[in-house]
Amino acid sequence: MTTAFFRTVILYFILMVGLRLMGKRQIGELEPSELVLTLIISDLAAVPMQDFGIPLVNGLFPIVTLLCLSMLLSFFSLKSIRFRALVCGHPTVIIRDGKVLQQNMARNRFTVDELFEQLRGQGFSDLSAVKYAILETSGQVSVLPYTKAAPITPQTVNLEVPDDVTLPVLLINDGHVMSDNLSASGYDQNWLDKQLKTRRLTSPRQVFLMTVDEAGTVVCVAKEGAS
Repeated sequence: MTTAFFRTVILYFILMVGLRLMGKRQIGELEPSELVLTLIISDLAAVPMQDFGIPLVNGLFPIVTLLCLSMLLSFFSLKSIRFRALVCGHPTVIIRDGKVLQQNMARNRFTVDELFEQLRGQGFSDLSAVKYAILETSGQVSVLPYTKAAPITPQTVNLEVPDDVTLPVLLINDGHVMSDNLSASGYDQNWLDKQLKTRRLTSPRQVFLMTVDEAGTVVCVAKEGAS
């Protein structure tokens, strides 16, 4: 039992490191080569977890080999546009000027049901509102609507508005003070204690989350039952 535990833990962390090296992707955003790699690695990892007669190194070697191969492919993809197109493919226009390009859809084996599912997911139910729809290499569809069907923004109506977009910084995360964020924002523990006191809180442990943005606006959410 102990052997099974440690073999599983080792394989788990090896896989986590490997997937982190692949970059921050969701499953639906994986390139075909990345999806194949993920499936193969999952099968390879399952064997040494279940069969204790196989030395652990024999299970790790093909996994590490595949991860190195993936990093090598990523390197060449960054260096060569042609190689990247060969491995990842090209984005394909499937709607142009409101007209569905049936040959492009057939070439990518992309069905009408999948097309409408993607359009509905982005808030479009009428093909005539879509000027361009591009099938990306990840399988997602990017939709560019006609101007008349696009959401109204201040820019489209020539309206001048102040730039009030700020980036909140997390200061307290589930009762834990993020000291680096606190100092990077230009505040100290005394300032934090005052913020807690004004909200009738005595300890950061009573705070579920607290943020501060560039304008100095503080958002504090106390834990349920905190007083």
